[in-house]
Amino acid sequence: MRELLAARGIQLTKSLGQNFLHDANQLRRIVKAAELSKTDKVLEIGPGLGPLTELLLQNAGEVLAIEKDARLVELLCERFGSEFRLQPAGRASAEPPKGGTPSLNLLHADALEFLKREPRDWNEWKLVANLPYSVASPILVELAQGARAPKKIVATLQLEVAQRLMAKAGDEDYGILTLLIQLGYEPREWFKIPASCFFPKPDVDSSCVVLVRRAAPLLPENQRETFVKIVKRAFSQRRKMMLKLLREDWPAEKLEQVFEKLKLPPQQRAEKLNLEQFASLAQILATEK
Repeated sequence: MRELLAARGIQLTKSLGQNFLHDANQLRRIVKAAELSKTDKVLEIGPGLGPLTELLLQNAGEVLAIEKDARLVELLCERFGSEFRLQPAGRASAEPPKGGTPSLNLLHADALEFLKREPRDWNEWKLVANLPYSVASPILVELAQGARAPKKIVATLQLEVAQRLMAKAGDEDYGILTLLIQLGYEPREWFKIPASCFFPKPDVDSSCVVLVRRAAPLLPENQRETFVKIVKRAFSQRRKMMLKLLREDWPAEKLEQVFEKLKLPPQQRAEKLNLEQFASLAQILATEK
Protein backbone atom coordinates (compact mmCIF):
# COMPACT_ATOMS: atom_id res chain seq x y z
CA MET A 1 0.00 0.00 0.00
CA ARG A 2 2.83 2.37 0.89
CA GLU A 3 4.50 1.78 -2.47
CA LEU A 4 1.26 2.17 -4.40
CA LEU A 5 0.42 5.46 -2.72
CA ALA A 6 3.97 6.75 -3.10
CA ALA A 7 3.99 5.92 -6.82
CA ARG A 8 0.85 8.01 -7.24
CA GLY A 9 2.09 10.80 -5.00
CA ILE A 10 -0.99 10.36 -2.79
CA GLN A 11 -0.78 11.79 0.71
CA LEU A 12 -3.51 10.35 2.90
CA THR A 13 -5.84 12.76 4.65
CA LYS A 14 -6.36 12.27 8.38
CA SER A 15 -9.62 14.25 8.30
CA LEU A 16 -11.12 11.61 6.00
CA GLY A 17 -10.24 8.82 8.43
CA GLN A 18 -8.05 7.12 5.82
CA ASN A 19 -6.64 4.10 7.66
CA PHE A 20 -6.72 1.17 5.25
CA LEU A 21 -7.16 -2.38 6.51
CA HIS A 22 -4.59 -4.55 4.72
CA ASP A 23 -4.34 -7.73 6.80
CA ALA A 24 -5.62 -10.60 4.63
CA ASN A 25 -6.74 -12.72 7.58
CA GLN A 26 -8.84 -9.90 9.03
CA LEU A 27 -10.34 -9.10 5.63
CA ARG A 28 -11.39 -12.73 5.17
CA ARG A 29 -12.78 -12.76 8.69
CA ILE A 30 -14.99 -9.75 7.88
CA VAL A 31 -16.28 -11.33 4.68
CA LYS A 32 -17.00 -14.59 6.49
CA ALA A 33 -19.00 -12.69 9.14
CA ALA A 34 -21.10 -11.12 6.36
CA GLU A 35 -22.23 -14.60 5.19
CA LEU A 36 -22.36 -13.54 1.56
CA SER A 37 -23.87 -15.37 -1.38
CA LYS A 38 -23.99 -14.63 -5.10
CA THR A 39 -27.49 -13.20 -4.69
CA ASP A 40 -26.36 -10.56 -2.20
CA LYS A 41 -26.10 -6.85 -2.87
CA VAL A 42 -23.40 -5.20 -0.80
CA LEU A 43 -22.88 -1.55 0.07
CA GLU A 44 -19.27 -0.66 0.84
CA ILE A 45 -18.45 2.81 2.16
CA GLY A 46 -14.84 3.94 1.95
CA PRO A 47 -13.29 1.20 -0.25
CA GLY A 48 -9.92 2.98 -0.20
CA LEU A 49 -7.48 0.90 -2.27
CA GLY A 50 -9.96 -1.94 -2.70
CA PRO A 51 -8.66 -5.00 -0.77
CA LEU A 52 -12.06 -5.63 0.83
CA THR A 53 -13.82 -4.72 -2.41
CA GLU A 54 -11.96 -7.50 -4.20
CA LEU A 55 -13.16 -10.11 -1.70
CA LEU A 56 -16.70 -8.76 -1.80
CA LEU A 57 -16.77 -9.12 -5.60
CA GLN A 58 -15.63 -12.71 -5.26
CA ASN A 59 -18.41 -13.59 -2.84
CA ALA A 60 -21.41 -11.33 -3.63
CA GLY A 61 -23.53 -10.62 -6.68
CA GLU A 62 -23.10 -6.86 -6.72
CA VAL A 63 -21.11 -4.24 -4.84
CA LEU A 64 -21.91 -0.53 -4.66
CA ALA A 65 -18.79 1.21 -3.34
CA ILE A 66 -18.91 4.89 -2.34
CA GLU A 67 -15.56 6.69 -2.21
CA LYS A 68 -15.10 10.37 -1.40
CA ASP A 69 -11.45 10.77 -2.44
CA ALA A 70 -11.23 11.38 -6.21
CA ARG A 71 -7.62 10.13 -6.25
CA LEU A 72 -8.69 6.77 -4.88
CA VAL A 73 -11.64 6.61 -7.27
CA GLU A 74 -9.19 6.85 -10.16
CA LEU A 75 -6.99 4.16 -8.64
CA LEU A 76 -9.98 1.85 -8.10
CA CYS A 77 -11.06 2.36 -11.69
CA GLU A 78 -7.68 1.16 -12.90
CA ARG A 79 -7.52 -1.72 -10.44
CA PHE A 80 -10.86 -3.27 -11.33
CA GLY A 81 -10.92 -2.36 -15.00
CA SER A 82 -13.86 -3.91 -16.84
CA GLU A 83 -15.48 -5.06 -13.61
CA PHE A 84 -16.61 -1.58 -12.68
CA ARG A 85 -19.12 0.94 -13.96
CA LEU A 86 -18.41 4.46 -12.72
CA GLN A 87 -21.53 6.33 -11.69
CA PRO A 88 -21.68 10.13 -11.59
CA ALA A 89 -22.04 11.63 -8.12
CA GLY A 90 -25.62 11.48 -6.94
CA ARG A 91 -26.58 8.59 -9.23
CA ALA A 92 -26.02 4.91 -8.77
CA SER A 93 -27.52 1.91 -10.48
CA ALA A 94 -28.48 -0.81 -8.05
CA GLU A 95 -29.82 -3.36 -10.52
CA PRO A 96 -27.92 -6.67 -10.65
CA PRO A 97 -26.11 -7.26 -13.94
CA LYS A 98 -27.59 -9.77 -16.38
CA GLY A 99 -26.24 -13.26 -16.05
CA GLY A 100 -25.45 -12.87 -12.35
CA THR A 101 -21.77 -11.98 -12.84
CA PRO A 102 -20.11 -9.91 -10.13
CA SER A 103 -20.35 -6.17 -10.71
CA LEU A 104 -18.84 -3.16 -9.04
CA ASN A 105 -20.71 0.14 -9.16
CA LEU A 106 -18.29 2.83 -8.03
CA LEU A 107 -19.77 6.09 -6.81
CA HIS A 108 -17.61 9.17 -6.27
CA ALA A 109 -19.44 10.97 -3.47
CA ASP A 110 -19.49 11.88 0.19
CA ALA A 111 -21.31 8.83 1.56
CA LEU A 112 -23.10 10.62 4.40
CA GLU A 113 -24.31 13.40 2.13
CA PHE A 114 -25.40 10.84 -0.46
CA LEU A 115 -27.40 8.84 2.09
CA LYS A 116 -29.13 11.98 3.35
CA ARG A 117 -29.74 13.44 -0.08
CA GLU A 118 -31.04 10.32 -1.76
CA PRO A 119 -32.88 8.11 0.73
CA ARG A 120 -33.44 4.73 -0.83
CA ASP A 121 -34.57 1.27 0.12
CA TRP A 122 -31.57 -0.74 1.37
CA ASN A 123 -33.85 -3.49 2.64
CA GLU A 124 -32.26 -6.24 0.52
CA TRP A 125 -28.70 -4.98 0.94
CA LYS A 126 -25.88 -5.72 3.36
CA LEU A 127 -23.42 -3.06 4.53
CA VAL A 128 -19.89 -4.49 4.66
CA ALA A 129 -17.26 -1.81 5.16
CA ASN A 130 -14.22 -0.44 6.91
CA LEU A 131 -15.98 2.80 7.79
CA PRO A 132 -14.05 6.07 8.04
CA TYR A 133 -13.66 6.76 11.76
CA SER A 134 -14.72 10.39 11.47
CA VAL A 135 -18.22 9.66 10.13
CA ALA A 136 -18.91 6.06 11.16
CA SER A 137 -21.56 6.85 13.78
CA PRO A 138 -23.68 9.27 11.70
CA ILE A 139 -23.50 6.91 8.71
CA LEU A 140 -24.82 4.01 10.78
CA VAL A 141 -27.61 6.14 12.28
CA GLU A 142 -28.58 7.39 8.82
CA LEU A 143 -28.71 3.86 7.41
CA ALA A 144 -30.54 2.28 10.34
CA GLN A 145 -33.84 3.95 9.53
CA GLY A 146 -36.70 1.50 9.88
CA ALA A 147 -38.01 -0.60 7.03
CA ARG A 148 -35.45 0.59 4.47
CA ALA A 149 -32.41 -0.32 6.57
CA PRO A 150 -29.89 -2.95 5.35
CA LYS A 151 -30.63 -6.49 6.47
CA LYS A 152 -27.13 -6.89 7.91
CA ILE A 153 -24.29 -4.60 8.94
CA VAL A 154 -20.69 -5.80 9.21
CA ALA A 155 -18.58 -2.74 9.91
CA THR A 156 -15.07 -2.02 11.12
CA LEU A 157 -15.09 0.89 13.54
CA GLN A 158 -13.15 2.61 16.25
CA LEU A 159 -13.23 0.36 19.32
CA GLU A 160 -15.10 2.85 21.51
CA VAL A 161 -17.86 3.15 18.88
CA ALA A 162 -18.12 -0.64 18.66
CA GLN A 163 -18.47 -0.83 22.43
CA ARG A 164 -21.38 1.63 22.32
CA LEU A 165 -23.12 -0.39 19.63
CA MET A 166 -22.83 -3.62 21.62
CA ALA A 167 -23.63 -2.14 25.06
CA LYS A 168 -26.49 -3.09 27.38
CA ALA A 169 -28.39 -1.07 29.96
CA GLY A 170 -26.14 -0.29 32.90
CA ASP A 171 -22.92 -0.46 30.88
CA GLU A 172 -20.65 2.56 30.86
CA ASP A 173 -20.85 2.76 27.04
CA TYR A 174 -24.66 2.52 26.92
CA GLY A 175 -26.25 5.63 25.46
CA ILE A 176 -27.87 7.39 22.53
CA LEU A 177 -25.96 5.57 19.78
CA THR A 178 -26.67 2.20 21.42
CA LEU A 179 -30.41 2.78 21.42
CA LEU A 180 -30.72 4.42 18.00
CA ILE A 181 -29.03 1.42 16.38
CA GLN A 182 -30.39 -1.38 18.55
CA LEU A 183 -33.97 -0.22 17.99
CA GLY A 184 -33.67 -1.79 14.54
CA TYR A 185 -30.75 -4.18 14.96
CA GLU A 186 -29.70 -7.07 17.15
CA PRO A 187 -25.97 -7.01 18.00
CA ARG A 188 -24.61 -10.49 17.24
CA GLU A 189 -20.84 -10.52 17.59
CA TRP A 190 -17.74 -8.37 17.48
CA PHE A 191 -14.00 -8.91 17.32
CA LYS A 192 -11.01 -6.64 17.80
CA ILE A 193 -8.64 -5.79 14.97
CA PRO A 194 -5.10 -4.72 15.99
CA ALA A 195 -3.86 -1.32 14.86
CA SER A 196 -0.96 -3.04 13.09
CA CYS A 197 -3.46 -4.41 10.54
CA PHE A 198 -4.01 -0.91 9.13
CA PHE A 199 -1.97 1.49 7.04
CA PRO A 200 -1.20 4.00 8.25
CA LYS A 201 -1.36 2.59 11.75
CA PRO A 202 -4.12 4.44 13.65
CA ASP A 203 -3.74 5.84 17.15
CA VAL A 204 -6.88 4.01 18.29
CA ASP A 205 -7.97 0.39 18.52
CA SER A 206 -10.55 -1.00 16.11
CA SER A 207 -13.24 -3.66 16.07
CA CYS A 208 -15.59 -5.26 13.60
CA VAL A 209 -19.25 -5.50 14.65
CA VAL A 210 -22.00 -7.69 13.25
CA LEU A 211 -25.55 -6.35 13.48
CA VAL A 212 -28.63 -8.11 12.11
CA ARG A 213 -31.89 -6.27 11.37
CA ARG A 214 -34.69 -7.30 13.71
CA ALA A 215 -37.21 -9.70 12.21
CA ALA A 216 -40.03 -7.67 13.77
CA PRO A 217 -39.65 -3.94 14.56
CA LEU A 218 -40.00 -2.92 18.20
CA LEU A 219 -41.93 0.19 17.15
CA PRO A 220 -43.92 1.23 14.08
CA GLU A 221 -42.35 3.92 11.92
CA ASN A 222 -44.72 6.64 13.13
CA GLN A 223 -43.46 6.22 16.71
CA ARG A 224 -39.75 6.25 15.90
CA GLU A 225 -39.51 10.04 16.07
CA THR A 226 -40.89 10.00 19.62
CA PHE A 227 -38.38 7.30 20.58
CA VAL A 228 -35.47 9.38 19.26
CA LYS A 229 -36.77 12.48 21.06
CA ILE A 230 -37.02 10.62 24.37
CA VAL A 231 -33.59 9.02 24.08
CA LYS A 232 -31.79 12.25 23.20
CA ARG A 233 -33.51 14.17 25.98
CA ALA A 234 -32.98 11.41 28.56
CA PHE A 235 -29.23 11.25 27.89
CA SER A 236 -28.73 15.01 27.55
CA GLN A 237 -27.60 15.06 31.19
CA ARG A 238 -26.75 11.55 32.32
CA ARG A 239 -26.59 12.36 36.03
CA LYS A 240 -30.09 13.82 36.13
CA MET A 241 -33.28 11.87 36.65
CA MET A 242 -35.12 11.07 33.43
CA LEU A 243 -38.46 12.32 34.72
CA LYS A 244 -37.12 15.83 35.26
CA LEU A 245 -35.42 15.92 31.86
CA LEU A 246 -38.48 14.73 29.96
CA ARG A 247 -40.55 17.53 31.48
CA GLU A 248 -38.90 19.78 28.90
CA ASP A 249 -41.09 18.07 26.27
CA TRP A 250 -44.08 16.53 28.09
CA PRO A 251 -46.34 17.62 30.99
CA ALA A 252 -45.16 16.43 34.40
CA GLU A 253 -48.52 14.88 35.28
CA LYS A 254 -48.60 12.80 32.12
CA LEU A 255 -45.04 11.62 32.63
CA GLU A 256 -45.73 10.58 36.21
CA GLN A 257 -48.70 8.52 35.02
CA VAL A 258 -46.64 6.82 32.34
CA PHE A 259 -43.77 6.06 34.72
CA GLU A 260 -46.23 4.56 37.17
CA LYS A 261 -47.84 2.49 34.42
CA LEU A 262 -44.45 1.08 33.38
CA LYS A 263 -43.39 0.62 37.02
CA LEU A 264 -40.42 2.97 36.59
CA PRO A 265 -39.11 4.70 39.73
CA PRO A 266 -39.42 8.52 39.56
CA GLN A 267 -35.70 8.83 40.30
CA GLN A 268 -34.69 6.53 37.42
CA ARG A 269 -31.75 7.59 35.26
CA ALA A 270 -31.55 6.89 31.54
CA GLU A 271 -28.64 4.42 31.64
CA LYS A 272 -30.73 2.02 33.77
CA LEU A 273 -33.60 1.70 31.28
CA ASN A 274 -33.27 -1.08 28.72
CA LEU A 275 -34.23 -0.85 25.05
CA GLU A 276 -37.64 -2.43 25.54
CA GLN A 277 -38.52 0.03 28.33
CA PHE A 278 -37.56 2.98 26.12
CA ALA A 279 -39.69 1.51 23.34
CA SER A 280 -42.67 1.12 25.68
CA LEU A 281 -42.23 4.69 26.89
CA ALA A 282 -42.20 5.94 23.29
CA GLN A 283 -45.24 3.87 22.39
CA ILE A 284 -47.33 5.37 25.21
CA LEU A 285 -46.16 8.96 24.78
CA ALA A 286 -46.71 8.79 21.01
CA THR A 287 -50.27 7.49 21.27
CA GLU A 288 -51.72 8.96 24.49
CA LYS A 289 -52.90 12.56 24.44
